[in-house]
Parts: sequence; structure tokens; C-alpha cells
Amino acid sequence: MRLLPLLLLCATPALAERIDPATLDHLPAADVVVLGEVHDNPEHHSNQARAVAALQPKALVFEMLTQAEAARAPADRGDAGALAAAFGWEGSGWPDFALYHPIFLAAPEARIYGGEVERDQARLAVSQGASAVFGADAALYALDQPLPEAEATARAEEQFSAHCGAMPMEMMGGMVEAQRLRDAALARAVLQAMQETGGPVAVITGTEHARKDRGVPAALALAAPGLHVLAIGQTEEDPGVGAPFDLWLVTAPAPRPDPCAAFAPPSDG
Repeated sequence: MRLLPLLLLCATPALAERIDPATLDHLPAADVVVLGEVHDNPEHHSNQARAVAALQPKALVFEMLTQAEAARAPADRGDAGALAAAFGWEGSGWPDFALYHPIFLAAPEARIYGGEVERDQARLAVSQGASAVFGADAALYALDQPLPEAEATARAEEQFSAHCGAMPMEMMGGMVEAQRLRDAALARAVLQAMQETGGPVAVITGTEHARKDRGVPAALALAAPGLHVLAIGQTEEDPGVGAPFDLWLVTAPAPRPDPCAAFAPPSDG
């Protein structure tokens, strides 16, 4: 695994600031750059493509692809339809592939890796816990350890809110376990990409997975503390003091229907 020289790591200042898109053209050097997104926000994908074009990573890790799907990436990525078909994107539940295609084009030589867990594995994590599903290396990512009580409570409450309060609170601990599984799986894919390509590696994922306190950067800090990881979040509102990223961008919200409308009871009228 190729790591940045110690001198470079020591010379890189601590970062914690809001940036504008132009800053993506000259990001600090890092082994791994985690590029968060709100999945259906086109501006976020444009920013990711801009960053990837500047970084020219040796590998791209996508939350949206499983390992098996990523392995089907054709050498020619110019045809968006053919690329989407190879990945089985239609019906996957992710936003239109047209939003993601420019990211693939921005680093045409980069190897593609998938960090998503299979759906049946995510469901098992809800009922059995992340450690039972992840396998032999679970301890490397601390999946064999319960979260501190305060963090577990806070994350369960966030999941309850994210699911519009429509699911029993008792289920939210399982949802947190599924999230822990996904973070660790993405980190595992990053380590594989580093070992096989030497890096740098760019990660395309949801902004929650880009968090330094609990997402992919936190998992990598446990499993490979020598890696220099840059966490970039994108949000639709100011995350405020203590934002859990090295750098972050704030954009206008994408137009979308009320995500909680599907959980509303049918009207009698």
C-alpha cells in the first residue's frame, strides 16, 4: 500500500471549513478523498465530477455499486446507457444514472470498485447486527463492539426522523447496525482499492457516510490509521459549528416531493 510521505502528512494543515466549488480544483493531497452527496441533488454530482477530474484518482469506490456490479464495468465508459445496463442500474433505487455518468468520465482510467452491501446482508444486519454479517474482519472496524450509549441513542433518533417516524423506534437500533455495516463495507473496498492501485482513491457516497465521526473516514481511521483521508461533505443547509467534515459545501436544496408523504395515512376526503 502506498502512503504519502510523512513529511507531506505533517505539513498538511488541519482543515475544517466551508468551501466553494472552485476549491475542488485544487484539493489538498490525500490517499483517500471521500466525496459526500445528497443522492438526488444534481449540483452535488457536478461537484463530485469536478473534484474527480482534478484529483485523477487511480480508483473510484461507489456506494451505489456492489463488488459484483463494479466488476462488470466495461473498458469504454462513454456510452451512459451501456454502462448503466452493465451495472443493472435501472430498478436499483438510485437516482437517474445520468447524474453519475460524468463522474465516471472525469477519471476514465480509474479502476471501479463497489462498496455497497447486498440487500439481503443489510436486512440481516438489522436483525443480527453488523458484526455477524460482516465476517472475520469485523473487529478491525470495531463492529464487534457496541456503540457508546449516547451515540447509539442519538443515531437511533436520527434514523427515526429519517424514516419520518413511521417505523417503530424499537427497529432503529437495527437500522443503525445496517448503517455501520455499510460504512465498514465501503472502508473495506477503499483498502482493497489502495492495495491494488496504490491510490489515490476517491469515494462517491452519501454525505452521512462521509462523516469523520462515524462514517467511512472513522472506519478507515480504525482499520488503517496511516492513511491520510480527506472528508468532504455536501449538504443543503449549513451544518453549523462542529461540522463532521474536513471541508464542506452548502448548496440549494434539489426540488423533490415531500419524502414523508408516502408514509401519510390516506385521506378520507
